[in-house]
Parts: sequence; C-alpha cells; structure tokens
Amino acid sequence: MSIEKRVEATAKNIEGKVQEAVAEITGNPEDKTTGQAKQVEAEVIHTKENIKDQVKEVIE
Repeated sequence: MSIEKRVEATAKNIEGKVQEAVAEITGNPEDKTTGQAKQVEAEVIHTKENIKDQVKEVIE
C-alpha cells in the first residue's frame, strides 16, 4: 500500500469536488467536467492501490 498515492488520490478527489461545486455556482460546464474527471482519476488510483494490497495479501 502506498500511503503517498492514497493521499494524492484523496487530495485530487477533494480538488475535483471543490472545482465541481464552484462550477455549479459559476455555471461553467468545462470546470464541472474537469472536476468530475479529477474525481474519477482519484477513484482509479484508489482502486489500483486496493488491487495492489489484495495481491500482496495473496502472495504473503
């Protein structure tokens, strides 16, 4: 498990949520899409780290 990767993913998720919320207020669809994309990217990183953890458990 890479704590650094998980922290990075959590930060990216928060950044995406904030960007999406601001876009809702300003009405900027491009920023909303970018914010959502950051959240998806964060989910991918978390999933990847979870898979790594599961593989390590099986190997050990």
